Amino acid sequence: MTLTFPGLVARARGLVTGGRRAVLGVAGPPGAGKSTLAERLVEALAADPPEGAAADWVAYVPMDGFHLADAELDRLGRRERKGAPDTFDAYGYAALLRRLHDDHDPVIYAPGFERVLEQPIAGAVPVPRAARLIVTEGNYLLLDEPGWRAVRELLTEVWYTDLDRGERLRRLIERHVRYGKPQDRAVAWATGSDERNAAVIAATRDRADLLVPDGLLRCLSPR
Repeated sequence: MTLTFPGLVARARGLVTGGRRAVLGVAGPPGAGKSTLAERLVEALAADPPEGAAADWVAYVPMDGFHLADAELDRLGRRERKGAPDTFDAYGYAALLRRLHDDHDPVIYAPGFERVLEQPIAGAVPVPRAARLIVTEGNYLLLDEPGWRAVRELLTEVWYTDLDRGERLRRLIERHVRYGKPQDRAVAWATGSDERNAAVIAATRDRADLLVPDGLLRCLSPR
């Protein structure tokens, strides 16, 4: 059966049952279209809320806000490995997901990530009590390592963005340039650090609940 974007929207909608919050994770290597897919899903779901709900019944909470700050990466000696699994606060991310599931607070603030500065920004993403479906995305949602295992346990489903490597690298280099890296530095980072991380992420592919194929992801190319 061929996957379609409306089919993905319907599957995401169906994760919410009995009024309880559900959290959909979108995983995949750098440049594979995770954020684009997550954002388009949220847009489509917000535009067509369930009966009695409003657009804020769905919320987007990226994992990137849990990057460690550069000052901490410098202290740990990990600055040149930024983007690797141990350069994120995995336990903090799991704690946020747990708090979202607990569903006690009128609003929950998640951190965001400023791509020009390449730094996390505290309290940047509000999640209102009305939100029943949370869409989150990040590289390591399926990683079987301490901290990340707790993340996986808190995700209702995880989808893996399976974009062709050549297209993924092209998009990734373009993104690095768009956010301020010189072309040569963008190529070096995309084919070096990013590719090493991509190999780690690719090894988690078989743990996903759903593979989102190359053809569908290309149809959702970034605006």
